[in-house]
Amino acid sequence: MARVPSETFVRPLTPKSEFSLREIAGQLGVSFIPVREALGRLEAQGLVITRRNRSAIVAPLEAGELHAIYRLRRQIEPDLAAAACKLLREEDYERLETLFDMFADESLGIDDIYDAHHFFHTELLRPAATSWDLRILETLWRAAERYVRVAFGRLDPDPSEHRRRAAVHADIIDTFRTCDARAVRRSVLHHLDENERIALEGIPTA
Repeated sequence: MARVPSETFVRPLTPKSEFSLREIAGQLGVSFIPVREALGRLEAQGLVITRRNRSAIVAPLEAGELHAIYRLRRQIEPDLAAAACKLLREEDYERLETLFDMFADESLGIDDIYDAHHFFHTELLRPAATSWDLRILETLWRAAERYVRVAFGRLDPDPSEHRRRAAVHADIIDTFRTCDARAVRRSVLHHLDENERIALEGIPTA
């Protein structure tokens, strides 16, 4: 597989923006074929829409899609969390708590914060999750990611937002430690509701 030079610049693509597959291939310094294959995988995830003229558009941000993503997450995550809270060990909680500093670090960009958030929730559910659970959740999390990045990226300049994120996840850990399955379900559902609400505010109204 061709490697992308570190100095290569690829212009950021916003929702609904159109681009040429050959243009992307030229910017990356690779042939048309790997770009087409990569876009095929992105299209399967609902992130781009390819066209017959070898162009594509970035899938728009839509409230209906966001609601569908979170509806499916609510079917999976609370039950996994309720089971996982009885399987996690003290050393697991201590490892997850090290991420709180990253959530509260104002110097970190959205990429680092999102990666830490992704790892936090994966490891929180992993003890009760099958490989298929994780595959499905990965798909849903990646589908939600572009909504979350837009919405939370707008909040990043506010220092209190970083402290809020750390406090929210500390509360989740505290609830998990109780091993109370009902309380854990409620906590995870509340977290999903709040994230969907914030993500919805990031969708352009025009």
